[in-house]
Amino acid sequence: MKKILVMSIISALFGIMGCRAQSGTFKTVDAKEFAEVIADSSYVILDVRTADEYAAGHIKGAKNVYVLQGSFLEKAQAVIPEGKGVAVYCRSGNRSKKAAKALAGKYKVVELGTGYMGWVAAQK
Repeated sequence: MKKILVMSIISALFGIMGCRAQSGTFKTVDAKEFAEVIADSSYVILDVRTADEYAAGHIKGAKNVYVLQGSFLEKAQAVIPEGKGVAVYCRSGNRSKKAAKALAGKYKVVELGTGYMGWVAAQK
């Protein structure tokens, strides 16, 4: 009986670990660490806010692809060269988490947890 229980637990753990590996992960960072990441040319900066929000102000060099569009993943992949990582942000950190989850299986993803508002505040 104990042997069956142990085997069940081991099987469950391997199943959980397998699911995590397939879904991909991303790292959430503060403005200081995000600045270090985007200084590295191996990352594409992706602003996932609306076009109007982007036009009102954005991080220099960022490409704009709105995350709540149905074609987000396809449009994002079109602006991210193969072999590059993605540094993603939105206004406050909510939409960027959604984008980071969508991109994490295909790219190395770093997400600005405080969003553009936190970025602007940190620059002062």
